[in-house]
Amino acid sequence: MEKFYSTFAIDRENGGIISINKPLGMTSFHVVHLVRKWTNFEKVGHAGTLDPMATGVLLLCLGRATKQVSKLMEWEKTYIGTIKLGTSTETDDSEGEVLFRHKVDDFSTEMIIETLEKFCGRIHQTPPMYSAIKKDGKRLYKLARKGIHIQREPREVHVHRIDLLEWNNPKLTIQITCSKGTYVRALARDIGNHLGTGAFLSSLKRIRIGPHKLEEACSLEAIESMCHADECISV
Repeated sequence: MEKFYSTFAIDRENGGIISINKPLGMTSFHVVHLVRKWTNFEKVGHAGTLDPMATGVLLLCLGRATKQVSKLMEWEKTYIGTIKLGTSTETDDSEGEVLFRHKVDDFSTEMIIETLEKFCGRIHQTPPMYSAIKKDGKRLYKLARKGIHIQREPREVHVHRIDLLEWNNPKLTIQITCSKGTYVRALARDIGNHLGTGAFLSSLKRIRIGPHKLEEACSLEAIESMCHADECISV
């Protein structure tokens, strides 16, 4: 791999990689748009999207570093997510319409952990209909918004580990380390279905992509400020 800056001092000739703490409610595309405008780089891309309701590490590649996007996307990722049992939604997160509600039994911590362990290793996962996956050249979420739902083929993903951080009925908070292509929303849905209650992902934070950790990520405000002061671009 070519050497690129992995800090906030971006080389004008070679470009670089920026680790950003994506704020809640913003699309990954909007983040790319803003950074492209602030830095005046024609080529800016992200290495792994985050849904608007998710926060945390978003890697942006600028200039020549965009050639590395596919390699960076191979890195494993770590998330902290909160799953709400007893309610299923159309999008598998809090933004979708409720499909049904179900009573949630007072599961023991041991049973919750045992269930989580069933989703570790190489598993087959059906992507959510509301996703950026393409079918015949069209994004699934665009079809879903038109009321068109199609059959999705399960895909193999690798969940390296899942740790239970908190179980407070009906919510459980987990930390998950997984491969690219893993939908934590789908994982929440499947965990709920396994327990017989249904579930959706109520919050998600990505705390690591490969060696890039959340505590080292920069806020959008800081990037904007440095770009306006010409402190993040070297000639």
